Amino acid sequence: MTELEKRLAQKVDAVRQKMAGAMRAAGRPDGSVLLCAASKTQNAQTVRASAECAIDVFGENRVQELTEKLAAGAYGAKPVHMIGHLQTNKVKYVVGHAALIHSVDSMRLVDAIEKEAAKLDVVQDILLEVNIGAEASKSGAAPGEVRALAEYAAAKPHVLVRGLMAIPPAEEAPGQARRYFAQMKNLFDKLAGAHIERAPMEILSMGMSGDFESAILEGATLVRVGTAIYGARNYAKA
Repeated sequence: MTELEKRLAQKVDAVRQKMAGAMRAAGRPDGSVLLCAASKTQNAQTVRASAECAIDVFGENRVQELTEKLAAGAYGAKPVHMIGHLQTNKVKYVVGHAALIHSVDSMRLVDAIEKEAAKLDVVQDILLEVNIGAEASKSGAAPGEVRALAEYAAAKPHVLVRGLMAIPPAEEAPGQARRYFAQMKNLFDKLAGAHIERAPMEILSMGMSGDFESAILEGATLVRVGTAIYGARNYAKA
């Protein structure tokens, strides 16, 4: 094992221990939350080394990084998710390659995904992104619009709505994000209770390095962790 692999394994193990503690505290079974390694700005060598660790899936914010690392075999046998904002003109590079697209926030984007998935004759799994903090600077559907968006997407034969994703306001004080996570769980449960065909509400993606334990306590089924695994990102290299 190289020094890089050893360091990454230690970081992932520390995250896993915190995840397990939060699951126990919430009375949830061990293994009920997936760990998505947010590998934005990390090179293929680093990602390949981390693929040997106890990571369930990888998440990329940028389409170019996702396609380049896939081509390099950086993820090993593990799936990769598109977790960043997705422009309609880049959908063709993601559909059929990403196991899950987390950031679907409009009917226009749903249409673009459906069109590309139909071309490839695949069903693309997606999450609907919710702007839970009503931030002008963030993408995502307003909470009151999510059911209509879910029903619209669920009517598309080549799209499957697996659940919801959100990023709470960053300026909130430590611990404050938990109220947004609780709101997301409430919305998630309401949509699950609506029994929308082809929108099974199985995945609730929320929580990052600084708040994933709170997200798990409120019901997250997938957390996106980057800094706690890879360290602070060097955007100059990106």
